[in-house]
Order: sequence, then structure tokens, then C-alpha cells
Amino acid sequence: MKRRSTKTNFWFEHGHLRFSSLLFFLLLGGLIFLLSLGLIGRWAVNTPTVSQISDQQKRQFIEKILPAAQQQQRENHILTSITLAQAALESDWGQSELASKYHNLFGIKNAQSSAKLLTTGEYVNGQWITVTARFAVYQNWNESIAAHSKLFTNGTDWDRQHYQAVLAAKNYQQAAQALQQHGYATDPSYAQKLIELIQEYQLNKYDQ
Repeated sequence: MKRRSTKTNFWFEHGHLRFSSLLFFLLLGGLIFLLSLGLIGRWAVNTPTVSQISDQQKRQFIEKILPAAQQQQRENHILTSITLAQAALESDWGQSELASKYHNLFGIKNAQSSAKLLTTGEYVNGQWITVTARFAVYQNWNESIAAHSKLFTNGTDWDRQHYQAVLAAKNYQQAAQALQQHGYATDPSYAQKLIELIQEYQLNKYDQ
């Protein structure tokens, strides 16, 4: 029986290792190059994932806007829990580009010259699409919260009573359903998402 050459195996195995090592360093170098250009991870700047926003950051966000939300409940009868939940959902806990750069917590749009043209997701004809719209710019989050309340109290250009059902709601469940029924957002799960946020973080305890 012929004996297999150990020398041949040695060079084959080590040659394979050399090739694997070279491939690894080439991939690593390419990754570093793309990161330096900002081509990887750019989506995370505008759309943070759940893992990027800690529970502590979420609670800090709630605490930061809580006084302004409570003030709007006293003055305009908008439930604090609804303001907090909408702000968290619409702004991704204050981390979205619209909220962090332009202080717009609620995705409010307008046609003023100061408005910023940005892309957003809309649910149309049973599917999510990307559209471009002009969004309001505010000096700070308190100003954004005040504008949010003004929208509910003054209504829209075509219907001054448009959000009266939100103001008249006796609890956050009714208010969330009223928001969806009156088209605040196109997301068919919008009311349920608000309710789940309020329940998870017990935001209704502030509705006193």
C-alpha cells in the first residue's frame, strides 16, 4: 500500500490557512474603509433600533418632557399619557433626526419656509411606502409639545373640530382610538402601539 505524503498535506493545509487569513484581512480592511466613509451604520443615525436605546434612556426622555406634557393637560385637557406616548413613538424616544436636529417630536408637517424636506414612511393601500414631506422645525421640545396641543385644540385648516374626540376622551384608550380614527397617522396599528407604550411604562399614572 502506498503511503500518503505528509509533505503534500502540510503545504495544502497551510496554503488553505494562508488563503483564509488573506481573505479575512481583506474583508476586515473593506469593512473599516466603508465605516470611515460612513456608508455602514448611517441608517442608525436616523432610525435607532430598539437595542440602541436603553430602558434608562427611555425613562430619561419621559422625565425630560413630562413637565411640559402635564402643563398641556392642565391647560388644554390633553392626557399626559397620550402626549408622552405619541412623542416616544413618533420620535423614537427623541433619537430620530427630526426630533434631535429639528426638535419636532410628533412628525407635524407644515408648508412654512422654515420647514425641512425629509423622507418618511406612510402606510398606503395596504403597504408601507417612502414619501417626501415638509416637516415643522421648532426651537426646543417644549415648543413642539405646545404645537402638538395647538393642533388638537385648533383642529386642521379643513376642520376646526377635527380632534375634539381626542380632547373629550375619558381615558387613554379612547384618546388613542380617536387619534387613529381621525387620521393622525396612517399606521393601522397606531392606536394599539400607543396603548402598549402607555401600559408598558405606566404612563397613565400621570393622567391625574
